[in-house]
Amino acid sequence: MRKIIIGTRGSELALWQANYTKSALEKLGHEVELKIISTQGDRTQQWNTSFDKLEGKGFFTKELEEELLAGAIDLAVHSHKDLPTQNPEGLIIAAVSQREDPCDLLLIRKEALDPKRKFQLKVNALVGTSSARRKSQLLAFRDDLKLEDLRGNVPTRINKLREGKYDAILLAYAGIERLGIQLDEFHAEKMDPKEFVPAPAQGVLAWQIREKDKDLFTILQQLNDEDVALSTGLERKILNLFEGGCQMPLGAYCEIDTDDDYRRLFKIWTAVADAWDKQPKQLYFETSVIDGFPEQVVEKIKNIKAKKVFITRNLRESDYFYKALKRLSFESTGQSLIEFKLIEIKSLPISEWIFFSSKHAVKYFFNQQPKIGKVKFACVGKATAQELRSFGHKADFIGQNTDTKFIGKQFSSLAGNAKVLFPIAKESMQSIQQQLTKKENAINLPVYQTIKHSIEVPADMDVIVFTSPSNVDAFFEKNKLRPHQKAVAMGDATAKALERKGVRKCGQPISFDDLGLVQAVLYLS
Repeated sequence: MRKIIIGTRGSELALWQANYTKSALEKLGHEVELKIISTQGDRTQQWNTSFDKLEGKGFFTKELEEELLAGAIDLAVHSHKDLPTQNPEGLIIAAVSQREDPCDLLLIRKEALDPKRKFQLKVNALVGTSSARRKSQLLAFRDDLKLEDLRGNVPTRINKLREGKYDAILLAYAGIERLGIQLDEFHAEKMDPKEFVPAPAQGVLAWQIREKDKDLFTILQQLNDEDVALSTGLERKILNLFEGGCQMPLGAYCEIDTDDDYRRLFKIWTAVADAWDKQPKQLYFETSVIDGFPEQVVEKIKNIKAKKVFITRNLRESDYFYKALKRLSFESTGQSLIEFKLIEIKSLPISEWIFFSSKHAVKYFFNQQPKIGKVKFACVGKATAQELRSFGHKADFIGQNTDTKFIGKQFSSLAGNAKVLFPIAKESMQSIQQQLTKKENAINLPVYQTIKHSIEVPADMDVIVFTSPSNVDAFFEKNKLRPHQKAVAMGDATAKALERKGVRKCGQPISFDDLGLVQAVLYLS
């Protein structure tokens, strides 16, 4: 067994990473020594420099790499997201660790909480972050927020929040988790990496060695996570292909799943903006063939062309769908092709759960001020959960798949034999109810009905977004889908309604919310 000298920065997090590696190598029977090395990034934290100019640019890695090349150390341990996408000549990434939760964490002072707002953060809150990627995405969802640069290591940044210099700060969850920092005094809002897209390779350690050190390469293969290497390799290739830009705010996150034929399926979420104060282009991609895939992703993002979009719902300027597309120079208009009429609740059945499949169901239920007692709430999609939150309630279950039968099966395994109340539209489909273990435990309560109200949609629209099967039927009463027009269907039921009208191909969002619709529109553009 050989002696291995590990080079590391001196911050608490860097030392955790180095000691984690040291322990893993010692378990394999090797003698390990740590050597602390100061980097430009450590010194720059005292200057007036934003971290978006540091991440992925070598500010935290250059000196470690120089020590490796000089033979003063054998192994450098890096936070993978800090590494440039090109290794210096003579060095390689020999292995990567398992991935810690890659999400970002929004730490909020409790006096700045507002559960009714996106991310549960009050209006006009001051948020600390120096990452252009985080700034871009945060402002995309909450353009009322005030942003200020935040520097220092993780404990230093948390202390600044504790001292009241900010209402909230954004950090990588992995760093908090690894250091075991107690955060009970704050509200910790985990940002969904499929919505608030992390930096490429966030949450992963990279082990860098000299290319000629074949012995150490072989040793490190015992620690290497091959799936993580594949997924982060795709993320970082996308970053590499965008390197021509000037500090481009870029998020890329990959998950590996299996498709219906049990092949590996690579799912990638991206958010790429021209600058920290610009709207990111948010897209979702999937493939079972990774050769050339990052190039296809980047080509698609770079060549998005603004389109005219019509959505079959009443569109407000405050809607994320409208705001995000407008910032990207799209013209979007909307009008519901159906009307809604309240159905009065005569009596409220007793249940343990109340399940809402749409924002309309939430609104028409709670606007009647029912006395609900102590129950749990379930929703389809984040938009419905947000509507529920606006009435002062929090969802205990949120189904985020566009296949409602799949959501029903997920919910059924959670609810068990509990009675479930479903506030619904009159004559609505009951896909979720059919998935319950005991069908008799589903209690349907019509709280509104839909009435068709078809209009002639302008023929120059490039993309038509259909939000429900009823809107599909109403659209085709006075319109047809022209050859130049592309369709987006909100969910499988709406796609099937389009298929019945002869539309065999349409885009579908990956999630039941405005972000999912934006992603689908951009993909078709």
